[in-house]
Amino acid sequence: MIKLALCDDEVEQREAIGNLLMEYAASRPSLVIKTSIFSSAQELLAAAEECGGFDLCVLDIVMPGLNGIDLGVRLRELYSGGAIIYLTISPEYAVDSYAARAFYYLMKPAEPGKLFRVLDSAVAALEKQKAACVAVRTRDGLERVRLDEIAYAELAGRTVRYHLADGSSLDSVTVRSPFQEEAAPLLADRRFCLCGASFAVNLFYVTAVERGFLRMDGGARVPLARGLAAQAKRRWSDYWLNTPGGDAL
Repeated sequence: MIKLALCDDEVEQREAIGNLLMEYAASRPSLVIKTSIFSSAQELLAAAEECGGFDLCVLDIVMPGLNGIDLGVRLRELYSGGAIIYLTISPEYAVDSYAARAFYYLMKPAEPGKLFRVLDSAVAALEKQKAACVAVRTRDGLERVRLDEIAYAELAGRTVRYHLADGSSLDSVTVRSPFQEEAAPLLADRRFCLCGASFAVNLFYVTAVERGFLRMDGGARVPLARGLAAQAKRRWSDYWLNTPGGDAL
């Protein structure tokens, strides 16, 4: 099931976009979509905390109190995942939308065909992310871990420690190969970047590239090798500026 949230403070826009989302769900019988509609950022945040987050969020930007950009950032702080699609009457917020790691940015009034293509692209990206896994050999046996759950991996002694988005971690059994070889299944995915001899990060969870380290969701700081700093910054920028939604038009 796909949990979809719509947030817009204007009644007419909320109804119009809500009808389009219901039309989209009806036109995609293979998808099970549960749509929740909110009139304020506070309502959506409260619901996200209660249910553990949404797979897709369609957000207005200009709203009283907490605007859509700040709402998106707060949602990322709560649970990191999910795709955010912005709908607004003004193009001036396009660059700001990257602060919330937006999947796409559309102008109002929403054109049904374009909105549906963006939603299709977002759903496809979500399904691909959820399907991609890595097999980790632990002391308790083999465990399959979704790549979108891994914030970063590091060589800890003679094991690979996988730091997960929920704050927990998972240690592999003793490894005898170089870290880069052990991390190859991660590095084969465009979300992951090698940032040193012993660290590989999921770019989705990087919040800033700073001198000597990468800042992650939750405040963790991952060491960044000097020789890889420019490459890491470029990879991180490319990951978000070349958003997956770019193929939806």
